[in-house]
Amino acid sequence: MSLQERDKKHLWHPLTQHKIHPESLAISKAKNAVLTDENGNEYIDAIASWYTCMYGHCNDYITSKVSEQMKRVDQVVFSGFTHEPAIKLSEALMAILPENQQKIFFSDNGSTSVEIGIKMALQYHFNRGEKRNTLIAFEDGFHGDTFGAMSVSGLSVYNGPFEEFFLDVKRIPVPNGENLESVLAQLETIIKENKVAGFVYEPLVQGAAAMKMHDSQGLDAILKYCKSHGVITVADEVMTGFGKTGKHFASLHMDTKPDVMCLSKALTGGLLPMALTTCTQEVYDAFYSDDISKGLFHGHTYSANPLACTAALSGIELLQSEAIQKDIKRVMASHEVFGSRIKNHPKVKNIRQMGVIFAFDLDIEMTRYGNLRDKLFKFFMDNGVFLRPLGNTIYIQAPYVITNTELEKVYAVIEKALETV
Repeated sequence: MSLQERDKKHLWHPLTQHKIHPESLAISKAKNAVLTDENGNEYIDAIASWYTCMYGHCNDYITSKVSEQMKRVDQVVFSGFTHEPAIKLSEALMAILPENQQKIFFSDNGSTSVEIGIKMALQYHFNRGEKRNTLIAFEDGFHGDTFGAMSVSGLSVYNGPFEEFFLDVKRIPVPNGENLESVLAQLETIIKENKVAGFVYEPLVQGAAAMKMHDSQGLDAILKYCKSHGVITVADEVMTGFGKTGKHFASLHMDTKPDVMCLSKALTGGLLPMALTTCTQEVYDAFYSDDISKGLFHGHTYSANPLACTAALSGIELLQSEAIQKDIKRVMASHEVFGSRIKNHPKVKNIRQMGVIFAFDLDIEMTRYGNLRDKLFKFFMDNGVFLRPLGNTIYIQAPYVITNTELEKVYAVIEKALETV
């Protein structure tokens, strides 16, 4: 019996309605930018498996470092204990994070990193004797699937059955270079009429909203206004972090830096699950007390797992290497050329790029998970390219190490889809 058939017996996959989509492709090998299924068919992973494997699948440098570490310390409780991989990772992160970030809290995935960021924002004010219970978030944002993260997410396609249980969240539009005055007026009203604890946002690129991109100057103005009113700013860099926007972090494109940052996905190069929530010294100090109840009582069994810390440290070393920085610039330049190639196509509109993130919309009415989207997905896979259209949006976020030949195949298959599908 094939892996695909065995899968159907017991497994429940994410974001899947199994009655409509009963099949799951069995991958037996992954290397660099290529996935290989159980029948030997190859697919270029043009989205780095949800933006995680940015240094390539099964990166030899990362796997060798983790292999060495697992022979020394595999797992140790991080409450009351520490270990060298976590300490070295913290030191390496401080060298690349925005300079106001000083403390690091570990968790397991992007959603939990946001959950902790929300808790930090709410408890920061509580510990200081000030009750603030409202959060601000962008329209169409996505921050994860746990309850706090869902609360600040604006994509109701994921949240419908749970909305009556959510935290109090007010939404503002993203700044687009033309609407800043209106956005700041809305922000002013919300802050005046509510006790606002925090602003949770995806900086510059809203991933699940179909790579919707916004204005850095406008975001900077929003952040400055929030800070001037004591609102804790929480940057969800789960998708944008570790080089994808052309800088190590999207927050580095703005003068005003966040109070809290949420990191995961490419953090470990896709090898192991881990997340971080980082914060300023000021945020940390609000929890530092002789009163034990003012501590941040949040914990995960695998917090700061030594193997995941080692993978993350290795990934940061690669990120800072000359080779990967050259790859990032190469992919960025290649996308720019492709964008100019298709910009006049009658089915293409709204081409956009931020760093290695490239997206455009089809000038066709489509539902997010409809038949035409499924037809597109199948066309890409049948032609050896793994892309996941978000409704009528086609986007590329490939591993930095993808070859020029592989990139050209991705582009060619997209162009073929424009003519065929």
